[in-house]
Amino acid sequence: KFVTEEYCRLFYKLYGLETVALRYFNIFGPRQDPNSHYAAVIPRFATLLLSGKQPTIFGDGEQSRDFTFVANVIQANLKAATASDVAGESFNIGCGARTSLNQLFEKLSRIVGSSIRPQYEPARKGDVRHSHADISKAARMLGYSPDITLDAGLQRVVDWYRPGTDAAGSASL
Repeated sequence: KFVTEEYCRLFYKLYGLETVALRYFNIFGPRQDPNSHYAAVIPRFATLLLSGKQPTIFGDGEQSRDFTFVANVIQANLKAATASDVAGESFNIGCGARTSLNQLFEKLSRIVGSSIRPQYEPARKGDVRHSHADISKAARMLGYSPDITLDAGLQRVVDWYRPGTDAAGSASL
């Protein structure tokens, strides 16, 4: 990733090709396939809780991520595409806040109305303990500020997956 950003910067300096690199942090939203090998934790937890099944947390659950709703990422892309004087730059795109998997599980449990407790398994080798986006440069240079909070985004995801709802129309970005 770093080398790709350096190539973009180099092509801008050498050839004038305007590039902007956006580093996305843990994007989530409706329509994610919770059964995919690459599925994110949020659709997995949400669909399991909605179906009354017990989710698994690997490790102690205190590992944290900067989760950001897909509409925030769309906003960042539009701002990056129209901003002046940002060619050759790289920006972190997230919400600028860390949430542990235990906190995420509690938030989703409250939204779903579930009293199910997670199952804990040993930590997976190679997992990053904490991930947090410093979005100050994106705020300063792009005017980026996430509009959708984690809680509001989680509510939209649960509404999307909730049985008996019109999933295709229930989760506007």
